[in-house]
Amino acid sequence: MQLSCPMPKFDFDFITLGHGSGGLLTNKLLDSGVFDILKNDKLDKRHDGAFLKIDGQIAFSTDSFVISPIFFPGGNIGELAVNGTVNDVAMCGAVPQYLSLSFILEEGLPMTEFWEILVGIKEACDKAGVMVVTGDTKVVDKGKGDKIFINTTGIGKVHPKANIDINNVKIGDKIIVSNQIATHGIAILSVRQGLEFETTIESDTTNLNHSIISLLDEFGKDIHLFRDPTRGGLSSTLNEIARDTQAGIVLQDNKLPINNQVKSACEILGLDPLYTANEGVFIAIVSSEKANKIVAKMQTFSNCKYATIIGEVVEEHPKKVVITNTMGGKRVVSMQVGEQLPRIC
Repeated sequence: MQLSCPMPKFDFDFITLGHGSGGLLTNKLLDSGVFDILKNDKLDKRHDGAFLKIDGQIAFSTDSFVISPIFFPGGNIGELAVNGTVNDVAMCGAVPQYLSLSFILEEGLPMTEFWEILVGIKEACDKAGVMVVTGDTKVVDKGKGDKIFINTTGIGKVHPKANIDINNVKIGDKIIVSNQIATHGIAILSVRQGLEFETTIESDTTNLNHSIISLLDEFGKDIHLFRDPTRGGLSSTLNEIARDTQAGIVLQDNKLPINNQVKSACEILGLDPLYTANEGVFIAIVSSEKANKIVAKMQTFSNCKYATIIGEVVEEHPKKVVITNTMGGKRVVSMQVGEQLPRIC
């Protein structure tokens, strides 16, 4: 992979336990790597925390990333960590601004891989318009981790037109999905040891905050809820919404946007796309009166070009999700039991 930022000369080719000591090696790693590539006036203070000025209501979210493998078609664990937390803040109707970034590194991680991950983090931050302002680094013995785990926390100011609340969802609301589903999960499986298969599918990992902000600018009061159906897929997220609203949800099978390669891969592997992870997809539950206009707006965004209305909120079968097909058949889509695809994010 051609890196946009040349890798500096590190004193070691691999992460050692000394890089987590808090002493000289830790400082060398941070000085020549993290602080250099993620440089900004707040991070440069090198305090245990960051001093931030945010007026009004804020949204705050944290997440940990343990994906395997750490490099996959379309991305790596670093950009996934940034995008995942940026999107969680955006789903609150907020404008992400600042991130914390913590690494748990395994002894023996090649410096070349660590640098490539840092470059992914930097590029994802630039694309999303956020800054890493504080963080932490720890190192564990070889064999006690799996190369690298990342924790990120995000914070941002709530958009003035946002009123995102589960209690705003009402009967008749339309359910929109922003893009093709199940792409991320299949991209990961395509490079999992023992499951490799030929495909050109890449993860859909991306930041969604710019699209969310644009929608709120124009349709704020008509957007009742945002959610990103990551681990557990579309089905788990919709079941949570049905449970929390005590309403029913009806989906149209023929309206679900799925890439043909992804659909075929799911059939081969015996997976249901509804339960398969996404990383660049969000659900919007909106007023029926503005649903078509919202979809039309979304389709102008590069990360929402397959946006479509896939169902609606109904009075029937409260707290359940039902999907119907073109023949009139129906089936209940229950919440996922267990982990269909472990370590997918």
